[in-house]
Amino acid sequence: MFNIMRYINTTDFQIVYINEELNIVNYDRINYMENEKISLSYSLGTVVIIGENLRVRKLLDNEIVIVGDINTLDFRK
Repeated sequence: MFNIMRYINTTDFQIVYINEELNIVNYDRINYMENEKISLSYSLGTVVIIGENLRVRKLLDNEIVIVGDINTLDFRK
């Protein structure tokens, strides 16, 4: 059975892509942001988002929403 409180209170790193928006939660820090590349650190390494016209639609302490023409997600340890 689905546990809504576990979902709401999770501290796991998560990426969800819906309706041309990339929602990332529980990242540690933003390494750099450019129009074609955004790099974020998380507990297991780094994720690099590669595309064109990338921009941040939403930015909170542990959540970021990225929009634009996203081509690649590159996970690095």
